[in-house]
Amino acid sequence: MKKRYILLFSLFLIITVDGFSQQNQPLQQHRAAVGDPLTIPFVDITVRQPETNSEVAFSIQLLLLLSIIALSPSIILLMTSFLRIAIVFDFIKRALSLQQVPPNQVILGIALFLTMFIMWPTFNTIYENSFRPFADGDITTQEMFVEAERPLRIFMYNQMRNSPENIRLFMSLRGLPKPDTLADVPTYVLIPAFVLNELTIAFKIGIMLFIPFIIIDMVVASILMSMGMIMLPPVMISMPFKLMLFVLVDGWSLITSNLVRSFG
Repeated sequence: MKKRYILLFSLFLIITVDGFSQQNQPLQQHRAAVGDPLTIPFVDITVRQPETNSEVAFSIQLLLLLSIIALSPSIILLMTSFLRIAIVFDFIKRALSLQQVPPNQVILGIALFLTMFIMWPTFNTIYENSFRPFADGDITTQEMFVEAERPLRIFMYNQMRNSPENIRLFMSLRGLPKPDTLADVPTYVLIPAFVLNELTIAFKIGIMLFIPFIIIDMVVASILMSMGMIMLPPVMISMPFKLMLFVLVDGWSLITSNLVRSFG
């Protein structure tokens, strides 16, 4: 009985769709004749042998561009404030002895939106000085990349202004002379130096976050040992106290405000 109903319903859908397409066929032909923007153009991609060296170079550039686009999320995350925020939030989760709450997707989502909040002036500068002039035809492709790179370089350098040791490290590893200004530091040196700087700062913040919660764990463990409750896990008792302390001091707001201020 069910198979009969399914068959009848499928036949009804076929007849309805076919009738609808036949009714709209004159309209579609009219739209195609007058060049209606609603029509979807046909894209034909052909592969042929290159005739000149410039065509080979263009194909290689296209492959490199596609590779950069595929890796752009990771590259952008390493060149923004996302790295520091994500690591600090993971330290908070571990310091509170939380396993599944909040989930990692929530932590990464919060870090992503905080990154958008912090990096918004930089992204706005990139849009105004790079993308918009390129869309208007005022600058070339190379100038667009240079203008898009400049605000990110300034942001990364500002985070290392007071501690340029990592820049010196990678400049010496590459055998480059001592830079006098930011323009003398290549981008391929600035990016790894910035990543190491962010890792160092994030771990310093994580250590400072761990200290009060480790004290609570030690106190609870000492009390349980003195009471002879050796088999009772101290984490099970200390976790509610750590959560109460974190909520009483408004931990999320306090950490978020200090993280945002740490980027200047």
